[in-house]
Amino acid sequence: MKNVILSLMWLVISQAAAFAQFEMPAETPTIHIHRTGQKILIDGELNDAVWQEQERAGTFWQYFPMDSSSAKGQTELRMTYDDQFLYVGIRCETTGDEFVVSSLKRDYSFSAADNITLVFDTYSDQNNAFVFGMNPYGVQREALIANGGRIRNDFVSSWDNKWYGEAVKHPGYWTAEFAIPFKTLRFKEGSTEWRFNCYRNDTQHNEWSTWHPIPRNFLTMDLGFMGRIVWDEPLRKPGANISVIPYVNVGMARDFEDPTEQRPDWNLGIGGDAKVALSSALNLDLTVNPDFSQVEVDQQVTNLDRFEVFFPERRQFFLENADLFGSFGQTRNNPFFSRRIGIAVDTSTGLNVLNPIYYGARLSGKLHERLRVGLLNMQSAPLEQSGLPSFNYTVAALQQQVYSRSNLSFIFVNKSAVNKDDYQGDFSAFNRVAGLEYRLATPDNRWKGKFYYHRAFTPDKQDHQFAQGGQIEYQRRRYRLEWAHNVVGNGFDAEVGFVPRRDYILMSPEFQLFFFPKSGIFNQHSINVDTRFFLQIGKDGNTIIPEYGLSERQTEISWEFQFKNNTRGTINLQEDDLTLLADFDPTRLQEDGVVLPAGSDYHFFSLNGEYTSDQRKKIFYTLEPNIGQFYNGFIAGMGGSLNFRYQPYGAIALNYSYNYVELDAPFRPASIWLVGPRIDLTFSKKVFLTTFIQYNNQLDNLNINARFQWRFQPVSDFFLVYTDNYLTDPRQPFGVRNRSLVAKVTYWLNL
Repeated sequence: MKNVILSLMWLVISQAAAFAQFEMPAETPTIHIHRTGQKILIDGELNDAVWQEQERAGTFWQYFPMDSSSAKGQTELRMTYDDQFLYVGIRCETTGDEFVVSSLKRDYSFSAADNITLVFDTYSDQNNAFVFGMNPYGVQREALIANGGRIRNDFVSSWDNKWYGEAVKHPGYWTAEFAIPFKTLRFKEGSTEWRFNCYRNDTQHNEWSTWHPIPRNFLTMDLGFMGRIVWDEPLRKPGANISVIPYVNVGMARDFEDPTEQRPDWNLGIGGDAKVALSSALNLDLTVNPDFSQVEVDQQVTNLDRFEVFFPERRQFFLENADLFGSFGQTRNNPFFSRRIGIAVDTSTGLNVLNPIYYGARLSGKLHERLRVGLLNMQSAPLEQSGLPSFNYTVAALQQQVYSRSNLSFIFVNKSAVNKDDYQGDFSAFNRVAGLEYRLATPDNRWKGKFYYHRAFTPDKQDHQFAQGGQIEYQRRRYRLEWAHNVVGNGFDAEVGFVPRRDYILMSPEFQLFFFPKSGIFNQHSINVDTRFFLQIGKDGNTIIPEYGLSERQTEISWEFQFKNNTRGTINLQEDDLTLLADFDPTRLQEDGVVLPAGSDYHFFSLNGEYTSDQRKKIFYTLEPNIGQFYNGFIAGMGGSLNFRYQPYGAIALNYSYNYVELDAPFRPASIWLVGPRIDLTFSKKVFLTTFIQYNNQLDNLNINARFQWRFQPVSDFFLVYTDNYLTDPRQPFGVRNRSLVAKVTYWLNL
């Protein structure tokens, strides 16, 4: 490994001069917006007289393939507004009319389609923004950006809200009109200026472009690079803003593995949400008897690791201002994970079970331009059969902006049992976590990081009930340096958080070099070296490493590359050196208690990669091969996806993962399969059908999920959802485990 690192360092030094130069504009791009009293017909054409009177903003800059010149396909922006709406008119120049879109379904992927995206930092805090986008077929998307848009997880595409738009295709260009209600946005009353940027994917030029230029080593959604909107007069409060979203559903379900259930259980559900704008910057969300049956199922993953897998939140109620509650800590240590609400652990089986929610309320937004506040309270139902009482969840969060982009944050999480004496299950009467964090981000985007301390409070008052950590990153165009560490005590029991591992110290230095060749087949590439050291603290009663000892070391060397033809890939060499602290079956398929024993040591190397073809093509694919040593044996596999797009009416995808694992006796060789065909049909911009099948032999399960959606009004839907789960064990192939069918109607009503 040492020789490999030295060789890569020589490669880095020998090519360090191959860079194109990026220059920031001398003046910040600015568009002045003027009020209109004229009515605008939102049809995608820019032929209303009002558009001819507005200031035009242009001169877009390339982001891909280069970031040092103006865009080949230019874009022109115009804006105006009235008491109710912000209007945006856009003209996108290109070379023809062979536009690429993934389908007619809302919330498409930016990178796979012609489209334009608007980003509004309404508080000019460089931390949060609203996103609205459209493609040449008039298909819409909206999202939220949190934490400055510094990493991809800061982009929340599941957010849904009401706005209007249309687009029209023309030979050599396309036009679009946006009408965004001020009630959909959050902003300070009396504002005279917002920060704004716009980015576009032009597939015919194979070009990404932005209004305010952005260096290629940052993301297009990074809020550190934005222009300005200057209003002709201070913004007024948009008036009463109360929305009610009731729902009614009817469904049937049957658990075939429960011998007491001889027929389907039919149920009728009524409930809904309400949104009340207490001010233009502060919102109250209420929910009664919430139902999440229409939420898209998670895409399963093969788990060869020792710890729990993270799946993101998809439920609409928890998404707006989710970063205010959920961005504390780090990936391996998060004190609040909203998916814990509505899920409980059956104390008799140790398995997760659904826990219905009675009601919930969330207050979130800004008290003033530099102080955000969040209060969340949810009440779950008791689970009599599992011996669990009703639980109340309360979360309070504050975020004070300091300096230009940094902030100081506080969080308090409380889970408490209601009427606990009436239940005999094994549960805690309460579980609480308090935490303080400082998040750093400099105006020039060179420095960013965070430092935090969290403390848990439980009835048993364990030792080491804390988690502490930090991360600091310095980035220039040619390189990036990062240091991260965290310490998680054995007593840090955050029941409403995501803490898959405790009683350890992690230290992780990382170094990355970027290359932007002026010629050749590569658009850009980088070399990354990341090392992780895990030290066991020794307070968990484990006798293998009783006190402060190195339990695990990982070294990862990656080469990431992107070609000028829009394909990209990664090659990754990894070394693992570890001591198992508990018995472990990496395959999760062995019988008769066959495991790798606690206390055993392993040192192994593996090689994996990823290659993604040009997503502009009707057929595109991803390949993810892996091969190498694995504990005391061998692993080889292939994963990825194969995609076919029938534009614009849908797509067929096959996601797959196969791993062959062979370990020393008494382990049996294991073939681990995960296959997931998916069919997305979009009959129009309002009618969709998605069928997702997932075969997973690690879980001994075949899941079928079909979801029909008819959006009959903006943000108002009819859903029909069918779900089936089957056993895949050869001794009982395709035995039905459970089955459900749900019909649901939601309607967004503005009061």
